[in-house]
Amino acid sequence: MRGGHGGNPGCPAHGACDHGADTRRIGVAFFLNFAFALVEIGGGIWTNSVAILSDALHDLGDAAALALGWHFQRLSRRAGDEVYTFGYRRFSLLSALVLSLLLLGGGAAVLVHAIPRLFAPAQPYAPGMLLLAGIGMAVNALAALRMRGSRSLGARIVTWHLVEDVLSWGAVLVAALVMLVVDVPILDPLLSVAITLFVSWNVIRRLRETLVVLLQGVPKGMALRDVEDAMRCVDGICDVHHLHVWSQDGEHHVLTGHVVVDEEPSIDDMAEIRGRVRDALRPFGIGHVTLEFETRRRPCVADEEPLCRSGGAR
Repeated sequence: MRGGHGGNPGCPAHGACDHGADTRRIGVAFFLNFAFALVEIGGGIWTNSVAILSDALHDLGDAAALALGWHFQRLSRRAGDEVYTFGYRRFSLLSALVLSLLLLGGGAAVLVHAIPRLFAPAQPYAPGMLLLAGIGMAVNALAALRMRGSRSLGARIVTWHLVEDVLSWGAVLVAALVMLVVDVPILDPLLSVAITLFVSWNVIRRLRETLVVLLQGVPKGMALRDVEDAMRCVDGICDVHHLHVWSQDGEHHVLTGHVVVDEEPSIDDMAEIRGRVRDALRPFGIGHVTLEFETRRRPCVADEEPLCRSGGAR
């Protein structure tokens, strides 16, 4: 006999408010980022600072990715339809992927321009760097504060990058203060390379997290064995196998699996067991559960056996 499911993961009632808030936050971050990137381009030319020009390139890439992310985040709020039956939540992952790839591409372009400056550093205008660094810290801090409380993976990547930008501008501010009193123009390209490597390293880490979700890996911080154990402890369940757990967007998790019971269950029995399973899985953040019921006398024959993980009775 077949079991039903627990809730529609594409339903707007599940986290729609959170996604709407994330969409507005990304929109604000986009406008702040784009406006300040234009200021940086002029400021970088004015101060002859490759560090500021490199950050302007970062911010232009950020703005383009944020614009796409804003669109995808809005799209991700749509409920399921005949084409995307789970809903459009996974579209929010595209914003995370696009942002990561653009940041890496921008970082490569910055290194191409900054590394030659290490061997022939030009003297930047330190007072102008100091002014722009102060503005940069304020703008990015404001955008980061606006993103506070974001839950989607794309929005979290935006938040972390804005925090990194605040730290980067703090480093520019310190370097500008040093160059006000000491003639060390090489600090500017050194700082540019250091900022780029720091940002790129963190982007790669978050890109890996995004790819795991896109490839339907087990959600971060969740152990499949712990999920199996929790389900086996549910009253009425003898064993669990063919268990699949993945995440739609890094926040909303889905589980399908086969459960073995002693006797052929009635409809009421299945409903009761499904309720217990949902309660047992709530600490794991799994909101959508689909179960197939079997009995010891009628084991399943799964065509997908090579793709499934099977657990035996203990």
